[in-house]
Amino acid sequence: MKLIPSLIILAAVVGLSGSPACGGAPLEEGVAVAIAFDASGSMLEAVKDADGKSSPKNIIAARALQAIVQRLQTFVADAPASAARKLDAGLYVFSGKDARELVALRPFDVNHLEHWTNNLPAPAAGTPLGIAVETASRALLKSPLSRKHLLVITDGVNTVGPDPARVLPRLQQEAAQKQTALSVHFVAFDVDAKLFDPVKKLGATVLGAANESQLNTQLEFILEKKILLEDEEPPTRKKTN
Repeated sequence: MKLIPSLIILAAVVGLSGSPACGGAPLEEGVAVAIAFDASGSMLEAVKDADGKSSPKNIIAARALQAIVQRLQTFVADAPASAARKLDAGLYVFSGKDARELVALRPFDVNHLEHWTNNLPAPAAGTPLGIAVETASRALLKSPLSRKHLLVITDGVNTVGPDPARVLPRLQQEAAQKQTALSVHFVAFDVDAKLFDPVKKLGATVLGAANESQLNTQLEFILEKKILLEDEEPPTRKKTN
C-alpha cells in the first residue's frame, strides 16, 4: 500500500507556555519534535525523484530526513544570542512488528547529525503505524518543552498492531491530563491520503505526496508553518445567504 509525501497527520497545534506539566513542574518554552520514519518493505518501491527519474522511496525519504535535520539545525543556530531556542528532537523507525528509538528525544545536538541518516535500517515487511505513533508520542509527553509535535513519514496504512485512530485519542487525553498538547503530522507518501481520514477526524491534518518534489514541499510546509513557526490555520469562513 502507498501513502502520499512521507509523513503526515496534524493534530491541533497548541503552544502552552508556563502550564504545569506532569508532577507540577512548569513547561519550558520550546519545541519538541519526534519523527517516525517508515522502514516497511514497500519503501523499496520506486517513485519519481527530483530529477524525474525512478528511485526507491526509502532513498528519497532518507534525503528528505536529512533536509529536515538541516532545517532544525538552522532553527537553533539562527536564534538571537539573547533568546536561545530550545529544541528537543528524536527519531523513531518502524517496520516488522514494532517501532524502535534510533535517536533518543533530547536537546538537539548539531554534532550528531550523522546519527539521523547513517543508521537507517533496511526496509522490512510490516507497517506498525499505530505502535510507532504511541512509541514516539510517549517520548514527547516526557519532554519538558511546551510545544510537542509528532511528524510521521510513511508510505502505507497500518498492518500490524493497533490502528493510529485507536491510539491517538488515548495519547491526546494523556497530554490533556498533563496540561499540554500533542500535535501530530502525517505525510502520506505515495498512498491515498483519504486512508487517513479517521485520524484527520480526530484533529489531525493529513498531507499527501506522490513523488520527491511533492514530499519536500509538504515537509517544508509542516516544518515552517506548523512546527517551527506554528502558524494557525485560517478560520473557515461561514457561508452567507
